[in-house]
Amino acid sequence: MAALDRILDDIDRDLDTSLERLFAFLRIPSISTDPAYAAECRKAAEWIKGDLAALGFDASLRETGGHPVVLAHSPKPGAPHVLFYGHYDVQPVDPLHEWETKQPFEPRIVTLEDGRKAISARGACDDKGQVMTFVEACRAFKAIDGELPVGVTLLIEGAEEDGSKFLPEWVAANRDELKADLVLVCDTGMWDRDTPAITSSLRGLAYFEVTVTCADRDLHSGLFGGAAANPIRVLSRIIADLHDDHGRVTVPGFYDGVHETPEDVLAQWRGLNLTPESFLGTVGLNLPAGERDRMLIEQIQSRPTCDANGIIGGYTGEGTKTVIASKASAKISFRLVGDQDPEALDRNFRAFVQERIPADCSVDIVTHKGSRALALPHGMPALEAAKGALAEEWGRAPVTIGSGGSIPIVGDFKRTLGLDTLLVGFGLDDDRVHSPNEKYDLQSFHKGTRSWARILAALAK
Repeated sequence: MAALDRILDDIDRDLDTSLERLFAFLRIPSISTDPAYAAECRKAAEWIKGDLAALGFDASLRETGGHPVVLAHSPKPGAPHVLFYGHYDVQPVDPLHEWETKQPFEPRIVTLEDGRKAISARGACDDKGQVMTFVEACRAFKAIDGELPVGVTLLIEGAEEDGSKFLPEWVAANRDELKADLVLVCDTGMWDRDTPAITSSLRGLAYFEVTVTCADRDLHSGLFGGAAANPIRVLSRIIADLHDDHGRVTVPGFYDGVHETPEDVLAQWRGLNLTPESFLGTVGLNLPAGERDRMLIEQIQSRPTCDANGIIGGYTGEGTKTVIASKASAKISFRLVGDQDPEALDRNFRAFVQERIPADCSVDIVTHKGSRALALPHGMPALEAAKGALAEEWGRAPVTIGSGGSIPIVGDFKRTLGLDTLLVGFGLDDDRVHSPNEKYDLQSFHKGTRSWARILAALAK
């Protein structure tokens, strides 16, 4: 392998051309959730397949029940092998009138109020710009060395924004082609614009729909009020009982499998000084509502949660209608950590709800597909290698954080392929992902590419 400096110099020299390639990719309106854009999704798949084939990858389109996936191989016998995952599909652009330009798929370089340069377009950050940081790092190695420092397989899907409906099945059916030592994902973010981050854990998810039925029809509240059970009242009590006065979830057995965060990690998090003012203040709040004995950063990263995501019941139209509804429903989600078991939670939650249903009423509970939490082992060699590589590029140690959200396909990589996933992304909080005027800082794209070159070189060792 040539000296890493030569690889990094090539990335710097090629920045303008790499932006041209990214812009060509961004111009394709690959909106996966709208069937009207199916041809554009295939066009985006063909584009990235062609770009990878030009780099010497054995690249192909593979059919799924929906949009195709792009699979590309560049093996290196005797070296570690990584599987890189990303997606070429993007979110819809609505509402169009809120975009500064009425052409969300015509990328441009903009200057932000603080002087930063950024790439503005739908998909600039999520996920085309992030995908291309890795591809451009591979390009630099190919240009200078003629080969990559490690074996690489790229799996770029086209339906992440539509729930990756068919990807788990496809991964299971093609597991032999996806053999690797480690998965790399670049669909996350930095701590701030100058501090890189490695997401070392993802919370899992359990999701339920609860429907309480009392009377066999809607009732006149003047005739039946005070005597007839009201499903909205029953449901409200269930939701209220889910937490105690200290913010802890009260479902029996809920905290089974929840582990304490190591003290050295907690010390690092304390040093980040994430305050209610800086985090909640941006959304018009200032009081943390989670477990009272936990830091705010623990509440959003490493602790399990329960939230009511929606309540439906009774008359909600204009004006008044004095009615006691026959049914009321709620959507309730739990974010899981550590070794919490979604199946055990399913049983315990059902019992918790059933105990609060009056004898002459009934409840129906629908369980949606959930996922377990995932965490990289502390001290994992690949994690330490990535930390060192990012520190060299950014001039400061990366923050090792947990993600409050869930990326279900990462769970499939673990369960189906037996692989841990290293999540290193360069998005920023102000990138307006999924919103009008999405952007990706030019520094994120440039230094993100350099970061991947350093990480690949470090993994080779």
